[in-house]
Amino acid sequence: MALTPEIHAKINNWLTPSYDHQTQAEIRELLAANQDDFLSDAFYRNLEFGTGGLRGIMGAGSNRMNRYTLGMAAQGLSNYLVQSFPGQEIKVAVAHDSRNNSRLFAELVAGIFSANGITVYLFEALRPTPELSFAIRHLGCQSGCVVTASHNPKEYNGFKVYWNDGAQVVAPHDKNIIREVEAIQSVADVRFEANNSRIHLIGEELDAAYLAQVKALSINPAAIQRQHDLKIVYTPLHGTGITMVPKALAQLGFTNVHIVEAQATPDGNFPTVQSPNPEEKVAMQMALDQAKALDADLVLATDPDSDRVGIAVKNNHGEWVLVNGNQTAALLTHYLLSARSQAGKTTDQDFIVYTIVTSDVLGDIARHQGVKAYQTLTGFKYIAGIIRDLEGQQNYIGGGEESYGYMIGDFVRDKDAISACALLAEMAAAAKDQGRTLYQEMVQMYCTYGFYKEHLISLTKKGQRGAEEIQEMMAELRANPPRTIAGLPVVELRDYHTGRIRDLRTNLETETGLESSNVLQFILEDGSKISARPSGTEPKIKFYFSVRQPLKSAVDFDLANKLAGEKIQRIIDDMQLK
Repeated sequence: MALTPEIHAKINNWLTPSYDHQTQAEIRELLAANQDDFLSDAFYRNLEFGTGGLRGIMGAGSNRMNRYTLGMAAQGLSNYLVQSFPGQEIKVAVAHDSRNNSRLFAELVAGIFSANGITVYLFEALRPTPELSFAIRHLGCQSGCVVTASHNPKEYNGFKVYWNDGAQVVAPHDKNIIREVEAIQSVADVRFEANNSRIHLIGEELDAAYLAQVKALSINPAAIQRQHDLKIVYTPLHGTGITMVPKALAQLGFTNVHIVEAQATPDGNFPTVQSPNPEEKVAMQMALDQAKALDADLVLATDPDSDRVGIAVKNNHGEWVLVNGNQTAALLTHYLLSARSQAGKTTDQDFIVYTIVTSDVLGDIARHQGVKAYQTLTGFKYIAGIIRDLEGQQNYIGGGEESYGYMIGDFVRDKDAISACALLAEMAAAAKDQGRTLYQEMVQMYCTYGFYKEHLISLTKKGQRGAEEIQEMMAELRANPPRTIAGLPVVELRDYHTGRIRDLRTNLETETGLESSNVLQFILEDGSKISARPSGTEPKIKFYFSVRQPLKSAVDFDLANKLAGEKIQRIIDDMQLK
């Protein structure tokens, strides 16, 4: 692809003394090697500061994550904070994960905040993202940020921004911050010279306060005491989880935790995995191998910034299987609500929250337990928003989404793999205390509440053309929605962009009641649900499938699971998703 005049102009600007010699040398090297496609992708746009912050491939260029794109974002946020809290001492907490350049980037943004007269609490070393959320509330900060790209490949890094309630920014602050970031027209507008007197290192004191809150979530400490030697294998996948998960498990009373040592050291190159994503079996393989060798009870794995957790258990045939995000969210919801009920802790004001692309079994569990359930858009900032709206009126118990994120209790306002690991281990101990495995607990749960099976397909569309393709796919689905899928009539169309739900049998329309989001859902005659949603953080369009299958007895689970899988495959084949 030939470089356009606009891209040439951008490149030439980056070759001026405003940018450091290393950055200029990287660009000159690419020019000399005629890497036009690479340069085009690096400069065809400015790295977008979205509603959650920045995320991109590291390197030189306006569409890359580097000290200049990050610096402009931090300066824009600083400007907005100064506007929003006039006459106040503004405080910001800053954390980072194990990725390459994460510490450098964290110190960079801390320096920029300090140069703008803002007091900064910078974690002394890497820490999980949920602890950053906790620190904001604990220290009375107006904002906070964490340098992370979650589970993205090693080439990526990012910058997530939080507000004073410990949740990621939402309206109107998200759009206002974006406007301030876009107003930074030049790196000359960025105050890079740090005021070190305003930067305060934090660490162990915050850890202790955070872990005390995690311990307080425990509902059945007696079961843990009896099953303290539950055999747990844990891998942090070279990320921040190593700082907190073993401590949290030990604090609850678990004495038989085995760390996957080859993945225990934080390392931004993630040398033992292609992608540090606990959703993927290849990332979990070392932990699974260790679990087999030890005849363990439970495998836990956290992603690099420890906001998501994946688990594995033995099925009824003694084989180790991954438990997907929907199943884990359902298990946690079932345990939290039933254990609280047995312990006499239930109140009339309890509620849970789950997202529109998460299994509807969560709502069924809540209704069965007499607990309110709310649905919201994808993202924990929306779950946190419901907690904020209902604070002082109702009692948040827990919530989650299909992408392996869970939030138990409200002392953190983002997904939290540390507390999730603690409660998952307790749940496994409680099941073992009753002579059951976690897998058997899951099967029985589906027998009680109804069996749902879910599946996700992510289609990756990279670069400028990829972004256009994703928009074209969504436009086509809106303009020409399918009338039937896999031989079943589509009876309901939910368009969360327009906020309208249309019953195709009666043509009656109602409102979603949620803010606008680029999501389409097709409901089939048998209750199956297909959702289409472009990712907000990756160059992907995601298709979510959820089907129901009758299940009366645990002995029928394998057959029901097989039939549900075949139903999902028929839907995928008919929609030609490859």
